[in-house]
Amino acid sequence: MSRKILINDVTLRDGMHAIRHQYSKEQIAELTRVIDDSGADIIEATHGDGLGGSSIQYGFSKESEETIIRTTVENAKNAKVAVLLLPGIGVIDHLERAHEWGASVARVATHCTEADVSEQHIGKAAELGMDTVGFLMMSHRTSPENLLEEAKKMESYGAGTVYAVDSAGALTMDGVKERVSLLRNNLDQKTEVGFHGHNNLSLAVANSVVAIEEGANRIDSSLAGMGAGAGNTATEQLVAVLDRMGIDHNLDLYKTMDAAENLMKPMMERPVQIDRLSLTLGYTGVYSSFLLFAERAGKEYGVDPRDILTRIAEMGAVGGQEDWIVGVAQELAAGK
Repeated sequence: MSRKILINDVTLRDGMHAIRHQYSKEQIAELTRVIDDSGADIIEATHGDGLGGSSIQYGFSKESEETIIRTTVENAKNAKVAVLLLPGIGVIDHLERAHEWGASVARVATHCTEADVSEQHIGKAAELGMDTVGFLMMSHRTSPENLLEEAKKMESYGAGTVYAVDSAGALTMDGVKERVSLLRNNLDQKTEVGFHGHNNLSLAVANSVVAIEEGANRIDSSLAGMGAGAGNTATEQLVAVLDRMGIDHNLDLYKTMDAAENLMKPMMERPVQIDRLSLTLGYTGVYSSFLLFAERAGKEYGVDPRDILTRIAEMGAVGGQEDWIVGVAQELAAGK
């Protein structure tokens, strides 16, 4: 394979979910240095829910948005720094400030059927000269054909890369193959294709490899899989597989292994693993960041959090609707 795969590290963004957005400035600096030294091409750093996400709704981060971004920029000597923006949570002012603070990659995320809401934000990012990415979340919740139509919208708005995002870790390899191949074969050849996986069904690395085989050249990963639910594609595992397969990339295997083992794992408040709750996320197709919310609500109301997640799936909840969880827990408790 002649293509070089670019790795977008999400330890400092998706990983925020797994630590309740409580990375300290010192931890952000240290993680940035080791991720940068390992060879990651892009380091994404914001609140788990992106720019503007620090709130009562999603949880307050330990550090300010400015501190998170500036600290990452100051410590990344080679990698570009990315920010995530979900229209409605973040606004254009947030994007402009992030750019002023040194972020050079903008990833604009919408639900997989709602690309329309990203037009202004993608356009502004492109206008600012940022590496502009469209991020289609919960991609299992629509057909491959419809995902392509949404991707074309993002491309038309100015996105130079479009991602199929498995936010729930619910896609199997065939599902990834269908979606990524359609994107690669039908978007402009200058438009790059990316994949973001979660490991709720233990398929994150396999799905990432399938995405690469179908033409994706940007892959998201995190140290030790640090991220929502059962975590993201683990960088050190992905790099080992890519090396075995002879797929070209910029990361150093030993450095990613050491960073995951010596730095990331000791920071985890709750092991990022496939347990009964994260497996339920993948099985039912629920947004991965709902895990800790459901776990807390289950304890508070004395109900099984798996029942909460199953009901949330039946209701068709999408990212940003974490406030539904308490209501569902109350209803389940009342019906006991």
